[in-house]
Amino acid sequence: MQQTTYPIRFSVDYPDHSLNRLTTGLRIFVVIPILIVAATLPGLLFFGPLLMIVFRWKYPRWWFDWNLELQRFANRLGVYAALMDDRYPATDEEQSVRLDFAYPEVRTELNRWLPLVKWFLAIPHYIVLAVLDVAALLVVIVAWFAILFTGRYPFGMFSFIEGVIRWHNRVIGYAFTLVTDRYPPFRLEA
Repeated sequence: MQQTTYPIRFSVDYPDHSLNRLTTGLRIFVVIPILIVAATLPGLLFFGPLLMIVFRWKYPRWWFDWNLELQRFANRLGVYAALMDDRYPATDEEQSVRLDFAYPEVRTELNRWLPLVKWFLAIPHYIVLAVLDVAALLVVIVAWFAILFTGRYPFGMFSFIEGVIRWHNRVIGYAFTLVTDRYPPFRLEA
């Protein structure tokens, strides 16, 4: 069975060098200032695009750009918190994290009424992701010890965390930023 590429693409460069053991050990404290910055953002603007798609049948480009950049920043923050990159999350640079999805042509690519129920249709994903998030937290804790002792993030653990974040991005893109009507696949791989 051939898998087609999902319209929301996410990847993180695997660090082919030793990670900083000191910042890894103190990451829980070092991440606090950038978490405060992230908390001051209004979050994903779901209701605006939803109303625009339903009533005006358009997705304003500036709203799309805002949501894309906000998701990119949130992903850099998540990757940093998950110890996958030593570089402090930039608010305006790609760094080692890539997230992309195309601007949708609303009249031909999006169903006008589907945004009203996408969040509901994604409930099976929320359940699976809740279980995966617990597993990911345990994997990050084990990886934290691995990095402290070896300076390296075990590749299998890195790939698992990357897959969980990818899955989150697909669900967010489908159910909340409303950039695709393709139902997200139940898989970690690209």
